[in-house]
Amino acid sequence: MSAPETTLLPAPKRRIHPAWIVAAVAFLALVGAAGFRAAPGVLMVPLQEEFGWSTTVLSAAVSINLVLFGLTAPFAAALMERFGIRAVTAVALVLIAAGSALTVFVTQSWQILLTWGLLIGLGTGSMALVFAATIANTWFAKSRGLVIGILTAGSAAGQLVFLPFIAVLAQDPGWRQASLLIAAGALAVVPLVLKFLKNSPADVGALPYGAEAVPGFVPGPGAAAGGAGEPGRNAAVRALQVLKRASKVRTFWALVAGFAICGATTNGLIGTHFIPSAHDHGMTQTTAAGLLAVVGIFDIVGTIASGWLTDRFNPRILLAVYYQFRGIGLLVLPLLLSATVQPSMIVFVVIYGLDWVATVPPTAAICRQVFGADGSVVFGWVFAAHQLGAAAAALGAGAIRDATGQYTYAWFGAAAMCTIAAVVSAGIRKDAARKDAAAVPA
Repeated sequence: MSAPETTLLPAPKRRIHPAWIVAAVAFLALVGAAGFRAAPGVLMVPLQEEFGWSTTVLSAAVSINLVLFGLTAPFAAALMERFGIRAVTAVALVLIAAGSALTVFVTQSWQILLTWGLLIGLGTGSMALVFAATIANTWFAKSRGLVIGILTAGSAAGQLVFLPFIAVLAQDPGWRQASLLIAAGALAVVPLVLKFLKNSPADVGALPYGAEAVPGFVPGPGAAAGGAGEPGRNAAVRALQVLKRASKVRTFWALVAGFAICGATTNGLIGTHFIPSAHDHGMTQTTAAGLLAVVGIFDIVGTIASGWLTDRFNPRILLAVYYQFRGIGLLVLPLLLSATVQPSMIVFVVIYGLDWVATVPPTAAICRQVFGADGSVVFGWVFAAHQLGAAAAALGAGAIRDATGQYTYAWFGAAAMCTIAAVVSAGIRKDAARKDAAAVPA
């Protein structure tokens, strides 16, 4: 009797893990939300020329935006756990679009505080970098550093996409058309978010990417509950409870100090005042905007590379190196500004771009290592410090410009702060951080 024939079935086709689809949509959402991040530096001069508002007034609008951007972040992280990533993201994009579109109707300085400050601040705060950490912690068990790096680069990509067009439109036909472009960019992503941005792997019957290969994997916040946290749990209460626990850990305050300086030296100074400062030296706005676009290009490269490095090296050492290099760049910046673009300025924008938000992946990694399941919300509070530092720097640099007629002292002060951040970051001890966190009751 012959042996039964064996039927060979075709091997199942490998398909893209749904986590990568979610990450791709999250990247596009961050691109759409980042439109306004490029706007203040470009629109500041046209608004001054039309309405006669001072640099300090417009800097105050940016500062309100940055404060809300930061303070909204930890609550947004908790809201994403409670109501889902998709709902919070869609509402945030609509707020950004509304704030930018309504700006075209402003006639008084207090109105710009409401549009640039309140509406866009709340919207961008809900789409802050904590969004990237939440996506990575919920959908990925491995390659989290790389994913955070890629998503963080979405903000840089948004600047890269929008900035040249905003600069051109601000000159002709005008800043109002530039504001409408930002609104359209934010709204365009909403349908993709509603259709493809799932709240958790459980929604599609999958495990987080790489979970099968990681023994003892514990899903990130929201992963086990469909992205909705604990039923009935108040998001604001959770955010405040996490802050109370984290505030008892020395590592938290080290991260807060470093990230506040990070915000001051990126969004607060360069992002808000580089173009006006270059304009003071005779450079055209479109040329200065082009330089910031180059920063955006290399920010993408630098942030993704930082995510890759964070998966392999001590994140504390990476932070110290990043901050110190940034300080050196700020120290020499006043010597590089001129009416024309010199090779030394190109070197500056390339190095500064590589370092722009390279600090995010290692900072998020330390939050995850030390605070575990609370890591995303803790990162939200650390990011709040980032934006408070940015707000203080944006307002302070504007006041320095009005008082002295130049930004030189602002650049030098920022360089000194970067050295402080490098020292503080290098002083974080991994074992001590874990010991401190373990000692704090849940």
